Amino acid sequence: MPATTELPPAGDRRARLRRAVRRTLLARRRPLAAGCAAVAVLAMVHAVRPSAGPTVAVTVAARDLGSGTVLTDGDLMVRRYPTGVAPTGSDAHAVGRTLAAPVRKGEPVTDVRLVAPSLVAAYPDRVAVPVRIADAAAVGLLRAGDHVDLVAADPRRGRATYVAVDVSVLALPDPAGDNDASAGLTGRLVVVAALPSDVGRIAGAAATNLLSVVISR
Repeated sequence: MPATTELPPAGDRRARLRRAVRRTLLARRRPLAAGCAAVAVLAMVHAVRPSAGPTVAVTVAARDLGSGTVLTDGDLMVRRYPTGVAPTGSDAHAVGRTLAAPVRKGEPVTDVRLVAPSLVAAYPDRVAVPVRIADAAAVGLLRAGDHVDLVAADPRRGRATYVAVDVSVLALPDPAGDNDASAGLTGRLVVVAALPSDVGRIAGAAATNLLSVVISR
């Protein structure tokens, strides 16, 4: 007759089960404590994090853009700025306008960076051309509406030639917002209304010579 195995009393079984559960919890108390602490920290961060406030759409440059760029859809994009820090003067209708000063990628395109369309419209058959005049003090004598001649001086050959005659001054960008000036370039930017046939000559002279102005009237 086979021997029978007697089971321990139910009370002993429950005591052994409690001891086994206790040993398991004690062995894992540190990971459990760390997990509870992490949950508590996340809950606190979520509780104190400020809620997202209202935002506004701001037109910014999609890439680096130089002076005189006629803006297209590909030059611009829209970003959302918190209302309290959004720049003033953002122009949502900047496409087709001309930049009076350079802008970097991501920089807001505001009204002070653009040539006013009303000024350009006042000069039929002319285009707005930003030019850097070597003598900033001479530019300080100019006012929008003045008529000037543009002269290119070649310091190596000691020669000077007229590259545009009787062009009107459209705008005088603020030197404080001139990125080229902060990059070490001298002189000051002037936006003039030039004939389309003069643009190539003006651009070529600006690339190799020093430009100056003669106030004609």
